[in-house]
Amino acid sequence: MKIRQAMTTEVCVATPDETIQKAAQLMLGLDIGMLPVAHADRLVGMITDRDIAVRGVAAGRGAESLVRDVMTADVKYCFDDEEIEDVLDNLGEIQVRRLPVVNRDKRLVGIVSLSDLARTHETDKAGAALSEIARPGGEHSQATF
Repeated sequence: MKIRQAMTTEVCVATPDETIQKAAQLMLGLDIGMLPVAHADRLVGMITDRDIAVRGVAAGRGAESLVRDVMTADVKYCFDDEEIEDVLDNLGEIQVRRLPVVNRDKRLVGIVSLSDLARTHETDKAGAALSEIARPGGEHSQATF
């Protein structure tokens, strides 16, 4: 089964020049904890509620700080034509619970989460990915920003 069959296609994005307050309000309204960051139809980063809290507030930045100042610029993504099994392996390896999905022209077409993939009946593989994701530390540790 391909990622395009499991992903969410309605994706809200933030822009690098928006304030972190606006991004947080969008997350609140949508009941989500992460937004892709796009500029001129290209994915340039990701911002999470944790980025706002740790790289923003904890670092002394105010609500008017820009998304670009706290986002993760090293964007991990998957392609919409990849196999679900391969993406589950990748989620565990890079220790993230969700990935933006792009087409082969690298245009954002969706987002896929571990829970989206678990609903595809790949529960054993989703469980294995979660075990890897839950390992302490790793590339996305906020303690080393």
